[in-house]
Amino acid sequence: MGFKTDDCRYIELYADYRRMLNMGDKVTYIVSSLSERYGVSERKIYNVIKHFETDCTKCAV
Repeated sequence: MGFKTDDCRYIELYADYRRMLNMGDKVTYIVSSLSERYGVSERKIYNVIKHFETDCTKCAV
């Protein structure tokens, strides 16, 4: 996976996810809360989390 220009709009969402996770909140609660806050489907949030947690590789171009 590489960087997509569309990823920029989800940086703040992912930062909120990491902050809430570090505070001990459950993932299902976090996803539900972020879905409401950002107006994005829960499925999209799970996809964003998966994408942002995947390591970038040199051959991902």
